[in-house]
Amino acid sequence: MAPRMQGMTIASLKKHPALIPLYAFTFLGCGGAFLYTIRLAVRSPEVSWSKTKNPEPWNEFADKQHKFYSPLDTSGKIECPAPKY
Repeated sequence: MAPRMQGMTIASLKKHPALIPLYAFTFLGCGGAFLYTIRLAVRSPEVSWSKTKNPEPWNEFADKQHKFYSPLDTSGKIECPAPKY
């Protein structure tokens, strides 16, 4: 069996403790990217997982504003720029 690189086992991490933050932040970054991708797939209005329940998901947001923040007052009726088929 080929020898492992230094820092790849627990015993070698004890010899090189400066690698521990590197591994911690790498795992934290990968975990954050994974969770953000899951959030986009579940919570985003552009994604539709059920074709039978909502066959035309783009019509659900026709009268809503899809922005995180808007300084304009949009309490009234919003004109949808999307064409009606």
